[in-house]
Amino acid sequence: MKNKLTRFGISMEESLLNQFDKLILGKGYNNRSEAIRDLVREKIVEENTEYSNQEVFGALVFIYDHHKRDLEKNLSNFQHDYYKNIISTTHVHISHDECLEVIILKGKASLLKTIADQLLSFKGVLNGKLTLTSKLYKTK
Repeated sequence: MKNKLTRFGISMEESLLNQFDKLILGKGYNNRSEAIRDLVREKIVEENTEYSNQEVFGALVFIYDHHKRDLEKNLSNFQHDYYKNIISTTHVHISHDECLEVIILKGKASLLKTIADQLLSFKGVLNGKLTLTSKLYKTK
């Protein structure tokens, strides 16, 4: 079932509106309404992943030196410790020395952040980033 669209007005300074129009034009939006809906969704997801106790999803992307002693074994053991939160992993060889790994996660945001912080602190992990998202929960 589709939600009914509701129209409402927004007031803002002309200079801010001009900057917004340039931004959404550069991103390929057809109109302001689509862009504003996406901004609202983004803010709701941000709040859900930051302050909510609901289940969220994450993608942990990191690059590591696969020659670092015991690192691959340690990464594997660590991932087995969190098998309930790890949905999937993808491993890519990006050079002779470096690998890229993507781990798809689900669980409470605080736990996923802890998992990411611990894994990214392993000696030999060169850099990485956790991105969190959530479903948009409907209110009744």
